[in-house]
Amino acid sequence: MQVTQRGKKARRAAAAVVSAAAAALVITACGPGNDEPAGSAAPSAAVPVTAAPASPAASGAATPAPAPTKGGAPSGGTASATSAGATAPACAAGDLKGEAHQAKQRPPGTGIGAAVVAFTNSSAQPCTLQGFPTVAGAANGSPDRNAPLAVTHSGTAAPVRLAPGGKAWVKLTFVQVQGEADGYCTSGATPVVYPTLVLGLPGAGAHQVALDDGLFAECDNKVTTTALSATSPS
Repeated sequence: MQVTQRGKKARRAAAAVVSAAAAALVITACGPGNDEPAGSAAPSAAVPVTAAPASPAASGAATPAPAPTKGGAPSGGTASATSAGATAPACAAGDLKGEAHQAKQRPPGTGIGAAVVAFTNSSAQPCTLQGFPTVAGAANGSPDRNAPLAVTHSGTAAPVRLAPGGKAWVKLTFVQVQGEADGYCTSGATPVVYPTLVLGLPGAGAHQVALDDGLFAECDNKVTTTALSATSPS
């Protein structure tokens, strides 16, 4: 009986040691590892960060221009268009009315010196004039009895579109008469006085014009004329 009781005590002691060792293993397995302090939280999942794209101004990149529309203007913009307008037929002789006055700027002397002639479109439709006129002195005021003058052109001819009531101008500059009374010509020729002139317009007939004040007095039967213009000369 004594031996049996010792064996039982020994077995109980061994079982206690095994139980203590097992408990220590369980505590060690459940506790924190050697590299992580006790009580630390589990690591959270990483959140990817996406950088916002830099604006063109901040990055220094040029801002692209708006894409052009079919009409050629940027989308969202306003296209400005210009039109040259339709051309008009040549003026007919019956469409025009001529009138003349002394020019403000003329060579010194006692003759007419220079005159500005205006042609007005008296029709109800636009028409076009272009070029330099021919000039003749009407003897005794008769257009059929005229003396052509030698014409020198000044400037460049371009089309002039006349709306109804619109005007085109030319400036005529003569060899000036000098002196008093009947005057004289520097060249020695005799001065000539014409009550009216006959101006021939390219494609638009011949037109007899008189000054609104005075007569056409000139020397040497010469005249310098500008081209027909949309702007009145002085």
